[in-house]
Amino acid sequence: MGDPQRLYGLNAVVFRAASGIGEAVARTLVKHGANVIAVDGTNSGVERHFSNVKGITGMAARFTDTDALPQIVDDAVEKLGALDILVNDFSPQTSTPVTEADSAFEDMLKARALRTTAAFRAALPHMKKSPAGRIINFGFLRSCFAADAGNVFARAEQDLAALTRALAAETGEFGITVNYIQPGAIMTPESREVFRKNKALRDYCIQGSAARRVGEPVDVGKVALFLASGDAVFVSGTGIAVDGGRTYAD
Repeated sequence: MGDPQRLYGLNAVVFRAASGIGEAVARTLVKHGANVIAVDGTNSGVERHFSNVKGITGMAARFTDTDALPQIVDDAVEKLGALDILVNDFSPQTSTPVTEADSAFEDMLKARALRTTAAFRAALPHMKKSPAGRIINFGFLRSCFAADAGNVFARAEQDLAALTRALAAETGEFGITVNYIQPGAIMTPESREVFRKNKALRDYCIQGSAARRVGEPVDVGKVALFLASGDAVFVSGTGIAVDGGRTYAD
């Protein structure tokens, strides 16, 4: 794990990469030798954001449009020349934390599954040509959920775990691994705004972490590096929680 260039020559596509966790993942991968297409929304400024970062090309696209994802993936691969690593972060943009009774929750899960699957299907023909295919899916941040919404937070992770296992079973014969990362409370720009409005939720998340702190995007980026590297060649269909250790029941 100590080789600073252990992703040398590998090509990655990272969704929702203009800020927060996605940006940390993109920067961590390129730091270790990968070439990265950083995809984010048309108003995200992603192209300008990475214009001076060697190894990362920003790509603005309607990536929340499921029907547009195959073309987005194909366009990214055309720029890269090949595809070895796919990072799927299709987390919702929520202005207020989701509650146990939130009627939109099922739609959030459905949208994530459809987008993750669409990106997977588009990437798979390209990744079958890779000697080191890695797919990493992302769970919803803990800050997306109210303090008393532990059941739906757990359900969201379970839903992603089941999807990831199914995709991993499909790709194993090609040497492609599929795993997921479940972030806890990570201080992304979105989380910062939620915590600014709801300090009680911030305090709850800190108390719910054995580390007694909110995590940073780079904490997640380092785990993504492991899953993207050859160190995780026999790890597939599973997940890693990046939350400092949980003390609450959910």
